[in-house]
Amino acid sequence: MIKEVSGDILLSGAQAIAHGVAPGDHFSNGLAMALRERWPAMYKDFRHYCQNHHAEPGGLWAWGGTGGARIVSLFTQEAARHEHANPGKAHVEHVNHALRELHKLVLKEKFTSLALPRLATGVGGLEWQAVRPLIDTHLGGLDIPVIVYRTYQPGVKAAE
Repeated sequence: MIKEVSGDILLSGAQAIAHGVAPGDHFSNGLAMALRERWPAMYKDFRHYCQNHHAEPGGLWAWGGTGGARIVSLFTQEAARHEHANPGKAHVEHVNHALRELHKLVLKEKFTSLALPRLATGVGGLEWQAVRPLIDTHLGGLDIPVIVYRTYQPGVKAAE
């Protein structure tokens, strides 16, 4: 069941929050930056993972923190060409593969609910019309609430 809402995804009651990034991302923009500020240990663990594994676009990395926080970083963008460069843009193929992996993770980890933003449409640069059908395809058949934060409203709890 997919439901679109407006509000602040950081106030979501969902068991897990998924978001799009690049392998080795610096989490310096948008939702990634907000997640980094709220859970600095998550960002540190992400960087460690990317330095020690060959993270590829189309994959994902999941993190579980204190208090039950679950963050799933979907590799929707190309990695930066070098350490100080900006990540590349998102690609529909990467989003498709990452959402397929997210579907598998939801089933494996038995998530009870999932929240995500308009994936890959901010820094990633994709059009929502290209991404929304992929969300329907990969997450629409799940038997859990999937909450898509279509419009960001800082500090506003959405009616999930």
